[in-house]
Amino acid sequence: MKLYGYFRSSAAYRVRIALALKGLTFENIPINLVPGVSQQKSEDYRAVNPQGRVPFFEDGAVAISQSPAILEYLEETFPEVPLLPTGTADRAVVRQLASLIGCDIHPLNNLSVLQTLKHDFDASQGAVDGWYHKWILEGFGALEALLANTAGEFCFGDSPTLADIYLVPQVWNARRFEVPLSAFPLIEKVDAACNALEPFKKAAPENQPDAPQE
Repeated sequence: MKLYGYFRSSAAYRVRIALALKGLTFENIPINLVPGVSQQKSEDYRAVNPQGRVPFFEDGAVAISQSPAILEYLEETFPEVPLLPTGTADRAVVRQLASLIGCDIHPLNNLSVLQTLKHDFDASQGAVDGWYHKWILEGFGALEALLANTAGEFCFGDSPTLADIYLVPQVWNARRFEVPLSAFPLIEKVDAACNALEPFKKAAPENQPDAPQE
C-alpha cells in the first residue's frame, strides 16, 4: 500500500488515522503543497494522480483519490477493525457527523481556497484568517450540539469511528489557525481522548516524514 499525502493535509491525515486504527502498514510518500515548491502540479505526480491533489492511495492495482472513497475502500476491504457501528441508523448518524466536517467545514478552508482568497482576490492575511475562523466556529457550533446527543468518550459512544477520523484533523488545523475552542468542550474532550490513543499519535502531522524537524 502507498499513501501520497502532505503532513498538514486534513484529508491525508484522515486516511493515516484509518490505516493506523486498522493496523495496516503502508509506504508514506510526501507530496509538498507549499506554494513555490509544490509538487502537486508536477508532471511526475500528475502521471500518478491526474487531479494532482492529496491524498492519493494505491493498494496493488487499486488506485483511489478523495479521502471519503479511500476510507470507504479501507472499511469494506479490511472490516476487522470497524470504523462504523453495526446498526443502519447508527451508521447514518456517524456519517452525518463526518459529513458535517468533510462537506461543510473542510472544503471552505482547505489550502487551495485560502491561497485563492489571498492571491486571486487580494485578501489580507487577516481577512483569510477571519474567513477560516468564521466557518470553523459556525461548523463546530453545530457539531457540538450534535455531540451532546451522541458522544461518549468519542464522537459516537465509546469507540473511535469515522466521525473521530474527521474530527481530529479539523481540530488540529483549527488550533494551527488559533481558532478559540473553549466554547466547544465536547469537541475538545473527544479530541483529547482520540489523541491519547497510539494510532492517532502515529498519524499526527508532527510525526510524518515531511514534517519540519525542530
